[in-house]
Amino acid sequence: MTFEEYAFARTPALFRFARLLTGDEHRAEDLVQDVLAKAYARWGRISRTDRPDFYVRRMLVNAHHSWWRRRSSREVTVETVAERPATADEAAEVADRDALWRLVLRLPARQRTVIVLRYYEDMDDARIAEILDCSTGTVRTHAKRALETLRAAPSASLTGGF
Repeated sequence: MTFEEYAFARTPALFRFARLLTGDEHRAEDLVQDVLAKAYARWGRISRTDRPDFYVRRMLVNAHHSWWRRRSSREVTVETVAERPATADEAAEVADRDALWRLVLRLPARQRTVIVLRYYEDMDDARIAEILDCSTGTVRTHAKRALETLRAAPSASLTGGF
């Protein structure tokens, strides 16, 4: 598979994954672009592996964590996010999903990464451990702490539980 074929086929999935990791559409676009540029330079080696998608996803996770570690990349966060205009068709499920996502965005980077890989990308602990380069026990610990944090958060606005 050539790099162009890979990029054409996998960019939407990589963008979705990066969007879930970063919580920001524009940062996700930058992240995917940076990682694909690095992958292009190394594509000969990456394409020889048995799982090039795994390799590129790991590059995304590492690039995301590196970005947060760099002091110059710190952004000022705000407590409340401007609400989108409500439409007559908006369902309670969408509001619950949005409230839950806001809680997920407050998690530390590693915990959020585990939650995204497990529940959004539907990966098992062993595969997550490979991507994060840690043990499966560490993955389970991050998941447990993240879920405890989410369950302890005030969820009065959520109609369903988690």
